[in-house]
Amino acid sequence: MSSFSSSFLFFFLSLFFFPCLSQSLRGVLIDCGASVDTVFNEQKWVSDTGFISAGIPKNVTVQVLDSTLSTVRTFPLQNNVFKKFCYEVPVYRGGKYLVRTTYFYGGVNGNLNPPVFDQIVDGTFWSPVNTTEDYWHGMSSYYEGVFMAIGKTMSVCLATNRLTDSDPFISALELVLVSDSLYNSTDFTTYALTLIARSSFGNNGSIIRYPDDEFDRYWEPYGQHSPAASVSRVSVSGIWNHPPAKVFQTRFTISQLEPMELLWPPAPLPNATYYIALYFAEDQDSLSGRAFNISINDIVFYPNLNVTPAGMVVFANQWRLYDITKITLTPLVGSSIGPLINAGEVFEVLPLGGKTHTRDVIALERLKESLKNPPLDWNGDPCLPPQYPWTGVTCSGGPRIRVITLNLMSMGLSGSISPSISRLTALSGIWLGNNSLTGSIPDLSSLSNLEILHLEDNQLIGEIPPSLGNIKSLDEIFLQNNNLTGNVPSSLLGNPKLNLRTTPGNPFLSQPPK
Repeated sequence: MSSFSSSFLFFFLSLFFFPCLSQSLRGVLIDCGASVDTVFNEQKWVSDTGFISAGIPKNVTVQVLDSTLSTVRTFPLQNNVFKKFCYEVPVYRGGKYLVRTTYFYGGVNGNLNPPVFDQIVDGTFWSPVNTTEDYWHGMSSYYEGVFMAIGKTMSVCLATNRLTDSDPFISALELVLVSDSLYNSTDFTTYALTLIARSSFGNNGSIIRYPDDEFDRYWEPYGQHSPAASVSRVSVSGIWNHPPAKVFQTRFTISQLEPMELLWPPAPLPNATYYIALYFAEDQDSLSGRAFNISINDIVFYPNLNVTPAGMVVFANQWRLYDITKITLTPLVGSSIGPLINAGEVFEVLPLGGKTHTRDVIALERLKESLKNPPLDWNGDPCLPPQYPWTGVTCSGGPRIRVITLNLMSMGLSGSISPSISRLTALSGIWLGNNSLTGSIPDLSSLSNLEILHLEDNQLIGEIPPSLGNIKSLDEIFLQNNNLTGNVPSSLLGNPKLNLRTTPGNPFLSQPPK
């Protein structure tokens, strides 16, 4: 594509000041599978027991230096293909969060290789999780994204797929509130960002992270076999993505007036849209003029860049990449010294998956509260992603996602049927039969599309609501084998098309004459 063919393409050299957050992480660091809170690297890690009810905590079977990798929480694969298990983490609605998941298998499932599975944030499919290569090199794997909180909690879920051959697992989960200025050319009401690479060029040392990076982003060293150089003095401030000053202390550069090529990110990329940010700063002691053009895969990315000691970022918030990426820095005519680059970030731009209609979400949450043993996967978005709805829930497609059927037959459920079920106004079918539900049948007259109602083989009491007769779409009502009382409403008896069953059972229900 032409470098200027997308209306979403932006470049910016930021010299504006944005106040930083205080030097402490704002958010929550969750040590998955741990039974107690701990402190590691001067940060408090909390047990995950308050954020999830499903899964089994386990200890890994190998020695680790990082205590947060010594435990995991696993989730049962058996009978749970295309089921998700979600952490529910309190957040600030509208806040922008760095979300990082960390995985170290440690042989917890007994298999030689770790399982492959999926991860989800709210209603958005985030990515597959495949940690095999890292695990075979003795390393943990992490995935990082930037998501906006759409409610008072954010759900981060693991989900099985057809390739999953043992229980999914997770070692750590981090949600860190970041500054509004970070990556602010992206519309986070429509998109999220998932990290592909974040590199400190010319760095042969360790990962740069907190406290150098106030949000604990990982800037991985990228310096081997490259024209690397150290910088004695830098004075960078005010770049709106808040890169740490330490990434400007090393760089790739060449002194000759010739193009410098960089194959980065180092791995081939899928054909997709990416956010790219490249960071530059001149040595404070340098008096030379350094100017060059930047191209990516031989397409002009930014022309006529003059690097200054104040530092700058050049970015595109939607740029198409595919396969190997080549960044070329070409000196301008008249430049007195070769090009340089200090750091870079690449994210895949991830369209958000939407969310289930708020009324339906609230109604299902209240139904969940009324059940003593709801399905274990009743967390996160009830309908999304489409391949991962809640157990027993069927949803509509299109721009307005509604719950259209509820089928929890023979699930061993106990508890009662919340009156909030009547707020699921798109329902056409309810199947709650063959459980141990108690209490009365709620008023369902608001369910004008309801065609089938199965409540048989429970322990329901009270009278049959006469308002059921006001639902003209009803074709079938099964109420047998409960403890209902009173009379069968005449409004139901007078409907010749209705398949109504109240017997056997219900010994104190006055049955209609045969």
